[in-house]
Parts: sequence; structure tokens; C-alpha cells
Amino acid sequence: MRDREDDAPGAVDIQEILRKVRLIELYTRKMVNEIFAGRYNSAFKGTGMEFSDVRLYQPGDDYRSIDWNVTSRTGEVHVKQFKEEREMTIVFAADVSPSMRFGTLGKLKSEVAAEVCALLAFSAIRNQDRVGLYLFSDGPELFIPPKKGKEHVLRIIRDILYFQPSGRGTDVQESLSALSGLLPRRATVFLCSDFLSLPGSGLGVFSRRHDLTALWVEDPAERRLPDTGWMELQDPETRSTIWANLSARATRRRFAAARDGQRSKVLKTLRTSGADLIRVSSAEDIIMPLVRYFRERAARKAS
Repeated sequence: MRDREDDAPGAVDIQEILRKVRLIELYTRKMVNEIFAGRYNSAFKGTGMEFSDVRLYQPGDDYRSIDWNVTSRTGEVHVKQFKEEREMTIVFAADVSPSMRFGTLGKLKSEVAAEVCALLAFSAIRNQDRVGLYLFSDGPELFIPPKKGKEHVLRIIRDILYFQPSGRGTDVQESLSALSGLLPRRATVFLCSDFLSLPGSGLGVFSRRHDLTALWVEDPAERRLPDTGWMELQDPETRSTIWANLSARATRRRFAAARDGQRSKVLKTLRTSGADLIRVSSAEDIIMPLVRYFRERAARKAS
């Protein structure tokens, strides 16, 4: 896994890189100022707690807060006290496998992921939180430790867009296991992927340790084949190719059934894990899914 600050994003024109990052910055910062200024704070602030002290148990205290070590040592029941963390740690765990470089409507899935992460990152640093980045494919690729600052966020956007992975597959479970070892304290983690590979049962273990939200990025062509006749299709991760008649009813039915079945399995795994979920598409604006997500989190926090 690479962790250098000077990793090059590959053989891409530097002016194109700067242009794309600048466009995303202008768009997302405008949305943060106009739409998300208060929503982020309502959804996240107050959810992070850190240990402060212990005190004697009082009637009405939650039994789950009892400090059994202090209780057994003193002979009197003590409970742990916590205080709200002033700063949160936000980490974007982004899938950079080749399938994320796919798009049929003028925007790649990796670009959609970069836009959502930019919105969340600029909201975070506006609220004095730290943001970090973890890139993975079939294993860890890059870790950028959390910190503050606009330039840091721009580097995160750039790497989500242009980082060239060494792996070609996707292994969410193995990659999250490695990330867990890099995070000594509880963090808010956004897992960004197209989930063309099932995330695995280990997702629940990670979700219990960290505040996990899955950002599921899709392209319309991955749900329903375009009616374009015979075409050569290539799997971006295995590079295997086949010829198929995309207009044939039998082909379209088989593809739709297989894809719908796979999506149902992913959805079940995510729900079982306890992770929150944001679903975005390259065919739709990203604002409304994020607004719903913030609204639901804020409502849960208030209840």
C-alpha cells in the first residue's frame, strides 16, 4: 500500500487534472454553502463521544455504562462518563478498481464518487473536522491520514479521480479489514463502491466499530442493457471479452435477472451490517440522495 504525498495520478495531462478538480471544487463548495451548511452539523455533530471520567453509580444510570474494572477494584459501582468530541474523523474508503472507471452518460462512476466525497469533505472541514482517504481495489492501495484544510481536500478529490491502482479486482472485506488496523479510534467512514462484487459478511464487524455509510454508485447500463445489437463486451477487471446481441430478448432477460439478483444480495448485506446507505447514479443529480441521507440521520439523532 502506498502512502506517499507525491504519488502521481498516472499519465494524465496535468491541466486536465487541475480543470476537473477545480470544477468539482466550485460546484461542491457552492452546494455546501447554499444547501448543506446546517445539514452536516445536524446529522453528525454530537454522535462522537470520548471517555472523560468515572463516577459513583446513581439511580437511573444506564447499566451499560458501568465500569466493571473500577467497580471490582473499589467495591462500589462506578459508571463511565463521556463527553462529546469536538472534532470528528471522516474517512473516505473509495473503490478504485477498473469497474469504477465506467460511465455511459458523460460521467464516470469515479467522478460521481469524487463529487459526493467533495461535498462531504468540504462540509466536514467547514465544521472543523478532519478528513482522510483510503483507496482500495483487491487490497489496500493508498492511505492519506485525516487532517484539515482545503488543499488536503483537493488532493483527496484528485486521487479519487485519477489514482492508478496496482490491483484489478475488488475485495471490500479484505480492504476494510486492513483499514480497521489504520484507524485507532472510532471514525465516520464512507465506503464508496459500485458493489459489483459482494461486500462480504465482515462488513458488520467493521460497522460495529465505526460509523459506516455505504455510498453505492451505479450507472444505468449496469441495470439494463442498451438496445444496440451485437457488441463486444469487456470485463474491466478480468479483461475477458465476449460478443453478445444486446437486442435479443433472451439476453436482456438473463442479464436483468442476474443483475437484479446480485443487487438484492448487496442490499441485504448492507442492511444486515447496520451501515447507512446512500445510493447515487451517474444519470441523476447527487443532491437529493444526500439531502435524504442527512435528513434521516438528523431525525434518528433527535429521536
